[in-house]
Amino acid sequence: MAIVRQSKKRDAMLSLLQGSRDHPSADGIYRQLKPDYPDLSLATVYRNLNQLNAQGLIRRVGTVNGQERYDGRTCPHSHFICNRCGCVVDLPPMSPGQDRVEQLSVQYDFTVQDCEVIVRGLCADCKES
Repeated sequence: MAIVRQSKKRDAMLSLLQGSRDHPSADGIYRQLKPDYPDLSLATVYRNLNQLNAQGLIRRVGTVNGQERYDGRTCPHSHFICNRCGCVVDLPPMSPGQDRVEQLSVQYDFTVQDCEVIVRGLCADCKES
């Protein structure tokens, strides 16, 4: 991997993600940081998110309402995503079971490096409305 230079903007993105529990999109990160970094561009945000992800400092959660969402918490855990409002909630780690994962790896001839579970449905607020 290429050496990545230190960057105040990248550090700000990482700090924002590590301190956030709402799993923002690149657009959301851009809007939050733009007042402090007037020369920030959306392309810079995407480029830095890709670098942070490649370095294992952040995780991609998945696409929610057409936008990729990001997580600054890299320890193993699962996510709940609301199908209506798009909120993303951290859940404890879940697994389909080690036996099942091993069975699938033999059946399809692949090596498992990671297993993520995403639960989708309606959050409490959306369920009530």
